Amino acid sequence: MHIARMKLAIGHTRCLGLFLGLALAAPPMSAWAFPPPPPPPPRPATNAPVKPLTPEGANPSPKPAIQAILSAFDHYEVVAMSAGHADKDMDDFIFRLIRNPAFPEKVDDIVVECGNSLYQPLLDRYIAGADVSLDDARKVWRNTTQPMCGVSGFYDQLFPLIRRINRTLPEPRKIRVLAGDPPIDWSKIRNHADLMRQDFSRDANIARVMERQVLSKHRTALMLFGVDHLFHDVKDSAVGKYERKYPGKTFVVAKHDGFGLGTPYEKYDRPFEKRMASWPSPSLVTLKGTWLADLLSKLPSTTYSMTTKKGPNGHDITTYVPNDIDKVTAKTVDAYLYLGPARLALSEAIPAYIFLDTKYVHELRRRARIVDNPVYDQSLPSHVFDTDHSRFLHAPPPAGSD
Repeated sequence: MHIARMKLAIGHTRCLGLFLGLALAAPPMSAWAFPPPPPPPPRPATNAPVKPLTPEGANPSPKPAIQAILSAFDHYEVVAMSAGHADKDMDDFIFRLIRNPAFPEKVDDIVVECGNSLYQPLLDRYIAGADVSLDDARKVWRNTTQPMCGVSGFYDQLFPLIRRINRTLPEPRKIRVLAGDPPIDWSKIRNHADLMRQDFSRDANIARVMERQVLSKHRTALMLFGVDHLFHDVKDSAVGKYERKYPGKTFVVAKHDGFGLGTPYEKYDRPFEKRMASWPSPSLVTLKGTWLADLLSKLPSTTYSMTTKKGPNGHDITTYVPNDIDKVTAKTVDAYLYLGPARLALSEAIPAYIFLDTKYVHELRRRARIVDNPVYDQSLPSHVFDTDHSRFLHAPPPAGSD
């Protein structure tokens, strides 16, 4: 049985949970062939009746986002936010943040979801500017538990960018990058039995890295992970785990992804986004005591727990259950990042050169055969041909939703 969490948007799902693998068929590169993807989570009819939303509270006070995040390090040791889930606007914002001249003065470490901690010594050498080729360094983000990491153009730029920034910095201010994913050695995984002996406790590993390398040393860090790993007040999230020992050290930022998209409440998305129309982009607001916090608490979760198991005929049976615990509220995050209307957010395309690396593609196929349970999302190679890949992060609104 495999369990994952899926973020729901209309006609568009994004993997946020446990690695289930890629199902890459074995024909030659000139003849890609793929079985049909698993069914998407069930979506309620968007015209279903719902109670009117009348959020109460103070108006949020938007601040310029880059400066607000840098200022947060004056009060917190860790700032945590999402990255690398094909959200081009978010990833572009992160590039702007780390290229800001004040960033190295505030931040010691960047801790990433897409980094295999088995390769931390290699990563340290690469980021420090040692004689390590980019091809060798790619082991760090291509050999993780998460398919989306190895096909992410964002991470293929992030690590070289930090390496170049470090060239301009004196030794005490050089940024360290820490890999948060479990230390999986794919070269030693030859079959499903080998796979099952691995420890895929991702949030536990992230928490260990944070405790040992950052918090116990009183270093400052920017965490870049799917937001589900970053929630306060959720005992199984990475932040929730280490906050038992290190409370009050982390400032969690969630990006605006619309209001109730993919649920009957999406009819309220545009009316409430109009309240934000005067906000500068990018801007950051703290949530506590605002109408925005009240609104988020009243919206349903767009995250589903996905359970897949073999049925009696040998075929996979997938079931979805709405996950009402893990959602963005003023209890789980501290601040809200506004980069513009959610429906205009762009999706990051997979770079073609990744799938022209035949050696890597064959390795992905090998892993897919071992895992034997596909998640179809950013890791689907046919996206490279632009046949099904949407240019936008979210689908357009239903007709008549204004």
